[in-house]
Amino acid sequence: MLYHLSLFLAGYTALTIFFYMLSLLIPRAAFVARLLAAYMCLMLCALYGVFISIFLRLFGNAQSAQHAAGRAFAWAMELTTGVRFDVIDPKGHLENVRPAVFIGNHQTELDVLMLGAMFPRNCGVTAKKSLKRIPVLGWFMALSGTVFIDRKNTKDARQAMAGAAEVMQKQQQSVYMFPEGTRSYSREPMLLPFKKGAFHLAVQAQVPIVPCVVANYSHILWIKGMHFVPGRIPVKVLDPIPTKGLTTADVEELTRTTRELMLRELVTLTAKARGTRVPREQERDQAMKASGVEVQRTI
Repeated sequence: MLYHLSLFLAGYTALTIFFYMLSLLIPRAAFVARLLAAYMCLMLCALYGVFISIFLRLFGNAQSAQHAAGRAFAWAMELTTGVRFDVIDPKGHLENVRPAVFIGNHQTELDVLMLGAMFPRNCGVTAKKSLKRIPVLGWFMALSGTVFIDRKNTKDARQAMAGAAEVMQKQQQSVYMFPEGTRSYSREPMLLPFKKGAFHLAVQAQVPIVPCVVANYSHILWIKGMHFVPGRIPVKVLDPIPTKGLTTADVEELTRTTRELMLRELVTLTAKARGTRVPREQERDQAMKASGVEVQRTI
């Protein structure tokens, strides 16, 4: 088995190098090369994650497995594709706020790399149940404490959230979630409507919500246009939003105001990442209206 695995890895590596060389003549070949490199890094780091999860579980620290595998993935991706996420967290919320529900905008499959670069210690993720069946990656996610959600079964989803809230309180473990629920694949800074699961979880566990905003990176990766180039993408960690004393009745307003806060930051952060003029407040409001946000001003 090791022999066949070695042959596969050697062939896969040779194919990736071939496309990188071909990109000198055909620029779009770089898209294929980086895509192949990314999947190879993901599978190798997931395999590493399986072993590190087992090792850390023996010492009662399985929650740190995703952090360890994520950092390895971030390093491997920067080395092979030239893509890097720069985390802006001047107040140290990623390490100092615990437990918490961390939330972020969801753009493409590259968000896995974003998690690898900024994933805090003692933090888990929620993921759709179908990912559990993927060889290696699914094994790693299951071993490292991922909460799998069956989106077709709302009853099981509520039970999973209740279980996650209990784990957060008992083990002081944080959770990272994408409230949009799916990838947007948007070329411009925007947010899909937020699902309320992350906010119900935070209120139920009485822990803060920590928004993490990733600049729109379609100038780095644009799948429909077969565009994938090296570059640096900023991720900004915003101040925690407390939920102490809030109830289910407050979730809808909490969801709305958090989404509005993140969208404002997304528009500004994207402009800085692309080296364009930072939009004025009126222009940000127009972008927010385009994403379905009813802008409310205070006098």
